[in-house]
Amino acid sequence: MTKKMKNFKYILGLMIILGSFLQSCQDDDHDFGEVVAPSNLSLEATIVNADADNPYGDGSGQVQFMASADNAINYKFAFGDNTSTNVSNGNVMHSFTSTGVNEYIVTVIATGTGGTSSSMTTSVTVFSEFDDPETKSLLTGDDSKTWYVAAALPSHLALGPIDVKTSDWYNAAPFEKKDECIYDDSMTFSLDENGNILYELDNNGATFFNTNSLNAAGGTNGTGDQCFDYDTSGVKNVSLSAAPTIYPEDETTGTQMMISDGGFLSYYLGTSTYEILEITEDYMQVRTQSGGNAAEAWYLKLTTDPEGGAGGGNNSAEGKELETEFENLVWEEEFDGNALDADSWNIETGNGDNGWGNNEKQYYTADNAVVSDGSLKINAIAESTNGFDYSSARITTMDKQEFKYGRVEVRAKLPGAAGTWPAIWMLGSNFAEVNWPASGEIDIMEHVGNDLGHVLGTLHMPGNSGGDGISKGTEVENVDSEFHTYTLEWTADHILFAVDDIVFHEYKNSADTPFNQPFFLILNVAMGGNLGGDIDPNFSEDTMEVDYVKVYQ
Repeated sequence: MTKKMKNFKYILGLMIILGSFLQSCQDDDHDFGEVVAPSNLSLEATIVNADADNPYGDGSGQVQFMASADNAINYKFAFGDNTSTNVSNGNVMHSFTSTGVNEYIVTVIATGTGGTSSSMTTSVTVFSEFDDPETKSLLTGDDSKTWYVAAALPSHLALGPIDVKTSDWYNAAPFEKKDECIYDDSMTFSLDENGNILYELDNNGATFFNTNSLNAAGGTNGTGDQCFDYDTSGVKNVSLSAAPTIYPEDETTGTQMMISDGGFLSYYLGTSTYEILEITEDYMQVRTQSGGNAAEAWYLKLTTDPEGGAGGGNNSAEGKELETEFENLVWEEEFDGNALDADSWNIETGNGDNGWGNNEKQYYTADNAVVSDGSLKINAIAESTNGFDYSSARITTMDKQEFKYGRVEVRAKLPGAAGTWPAIWMLGSNFAEVNWPASGEIDIMEHVGNDLGHVLGTLHMPGNSGGDGISKGTEVENVDSEFHTYTLEWTADHILFAVDDIVFHEYKNSADTPFNQPFFLILNVAMGGNLGGDIDPNFSEDTMEVDYVKVYQ
C-alpha cells in the first residue's frame, strides 16, 4: 500500500488574545414558557506544548478549547476558519491551518433545554504552515473523487480505544448495516479554482445517526442507531492539518481533515474532524473521537468502489487480464496415474449434517472420484446410495497441501445438467478448531446447471455466511463442453477471481479478515441444495473433469 509522505514545516506561532469581548446572549423562546439559558459561561484556550522557550506551542497549530456553563447540554464552536463542531462536554482540540499570520474570531455557543443559548467570543491570532500535497491529491484525485463506505470490508465501522488501530470492542461485519441507510451515501472531494478542498455528501436524504447523537435529528439519545431524514446539501470546505500524535508514525498519516459547517463522513457522530490513518488511490481509513470522549474513537473505512469494496474501485482489475505476482510453482496435481495421490488428497464420504449444511441431495463415495487418461472425473450419478437418490464425490487436501497466499489455477470442464452444483473452493486450515464461517471460505468457482454458464467467485466469513457471501459472477461460454482455467490470485492486500486469465471479481483483503492463514483445497459436485436448486427429473449422470491443479507462490 502507498505510504503517504508529507512535508511538515512547523513554523507556527499562536498569540491568543483573550481580550474576550464576552457577549452573553440569551435567546428565550417564550412560546414554550419560561426557560433558563445556560449561565456562567467560561472559555479557556491553551496552546499545545507551550513553554518559556516556545511560547506559541510546538508548531502544530493546535489549540485546546475548554468551555463550561451551568445548564448547558451542548456546545457549538465556530472557529472563524469556515469550520465548526459540536461537543457535549465543552472540550475540543482545534488546528488552525491557513498559512501565514491570521486572526480568527472564535465563538462558543452553549445551548440549554428549550433552545436557549449563551455565547462567548474571543479572538485568536495564528501563524502556521502545513503542507500535505500527497494526501490532498489522493483525497481529491487532483480534481474530483467520490468515496463510499467500504461496506464489503470487515470493521468498515468500528469502535475502540483511541490509541489502538484495530479494536476488539465493536467491528461491523461486511454489509452488516445493509438494512440501514449508510451504504447509499456518496462523499465527493474536489478542488476549486484556487486549489482549496471542497466536500459534498449525498445521502439520498437519510442519515445514519449514532445513538448518542440522535438529539441533533430530533430523536432521543440512547435509543439505538437510527436513520433520519436529514439535509446534508451544500458544499463544505475541508482543511488539512497535523493530527495529534497518538499512533506510531507508521500507523497513521499524521494528517487530519476538518469539514466546515458541521459536515461529516456518512455516519453522524456530532464531529467534523477525522484523522486519516491510511489513504491510497482507492482506500481510506479514518478515526474520530467518540462523542467528546477522549478515551475512545470510531473508525471508518472508505473506498472509491461503489460496491463498497466488493469490486475494485477506480483502479479495479476487473475486466482486465490477470497480472500475476506469483511465478514459483510450489505444488501441482496433473492426475497422471490411475488413482488419487493419498499424500495430497482425502476422500470425504456421506451426506454431512443436513446435506453438508446446504440441503444437498447426494451421498459422497470414494467410487465417484476417478483418475484416468490424465484427468480427474468427479461423477454425479442418479442412483440409490445409502438412502439417497444421487451419488457423487468430494475430495480435499486438508492437513496435506495447505497454502497461504499465492495463485491457484484449476483447469476444468463443468457439468451442465440442471441441479448440478460443482465447486472448486478452499477453507481455512483452522476449520476443525473454529468451524465455519470463522475459518473463512474462498469459492474459486461455483456453478449451477440451472444457470448454465454463470460462474461465481465468492467469499464467506463471519457476517457473510450463506446467501450473504461477498460474491460476483461472470458469463463463460461452453462451460460444460470445453476446459476453462479458474484462478484465484490471493495476497494480504487483495483477492482476485479470474476465468481464462480475465479478472471478474476483486476484493480488498485486510488484516481483519480470516483470509490471512493457510487454506486447503476442496473439489466436489453437489446435487440440488440451497444453491443447486431443482434437479432435472430426467437426470442420469454428469461430470466435472479436472485437467490439473497448480499453486504458485
